[in-house]
Amino acid sequence: MSRLIVKPKGRDEEGKILEVTPESAGWKYVGFEVYSLKQGETLKKQTEDKEVCIVLLSGLANVKTNKTVFENIGKRMSVFEGTPPYSVYVPSDDVFEVHADTDVDIAVCLAPGKGTHEARLIAPEDVGIEARGYGHMSRTVHNILPESEPADSLLVVEVYTPDGNTSSYPPHKHDKDNLPQESYLEETYYHEINPQQGFVFQRVYNDDRSLDETLAVEHRNVVLVPEGYHPVSSVPGYSSYYLNVMAGPIRTWKFYNDPDHEWLFINVMQTK
Repeated sequence: MSRLIVKPKGRDEEGKILEVTPESAGWKYVGFEVYSLKQGETLKKQTEDKEVCIVLLSGLANVKTNKTVFENIGKRMSVFEGTPPYSVYVPSDDVFEVHADTDVDIAVCLAPGKGTHEARLIAPEDVGIEARGYGHMSRTVHNILPESEPADSLLVVEVYTPDGNTSSYPPHKHDKDNLPQESYLEETYYHEINPQQGFVFQRVYNDDRSLDETLAVEHRNVVLVPEGYHPVSSVPGYSSYYLNVMAGPIRTWKFYNDPDHEWLFINVMQTK
């Protein structure tokens, strides 16, 4: 199996089914976890030196931090309902507690924090909805924690790609600290597929092809993008959802397009 794919495991004692740490990924900034909680279960975690964005993938929950309580949050029972999620931002040196009112799946997005911002609820109405691309490059983007909203390191977005379409396309990368032209951002892709027995293809490659992998990605796989271009293609009959987490030394998303495919950017304003 490719080192770029992390597959889910059975629930541990906390309900965790997926985990990416900077140490396991071989990078510095991004961490990512998925928990599958049964109704009535509670997850409690310290944020320590990380800021956290908790994304309710599905189900209903109560979320508490040291200073705040967010009750009866959640709406969608599947990511493929297509509505924006409820999320909670939690700063470093805090704690969060998630109590499952129904069976609930949550993504925990982590990156270095400075304690600059207070915990807050990110409600569906706070999430920017954006149509990107055209034709077979069209997809729908939910900007959960974009650059325009306060955080220390994290950038979080979810993307819906219809079957037969390709997203994160035309290919782009963000692996050099070369502002203002390009920013260095590590990235995870958490994938869900509808129906669940399906798959998507994701290619991760750099300019000199010292990295060049084409991955068959299944339901609930995470793909690591340490560098390079990283388009995703949905196969016919199976629609794609993915949740992106990005972080780096500077919290800005400046991407560089693959010159071989620059011509595809006609009428495309953004490419995620």
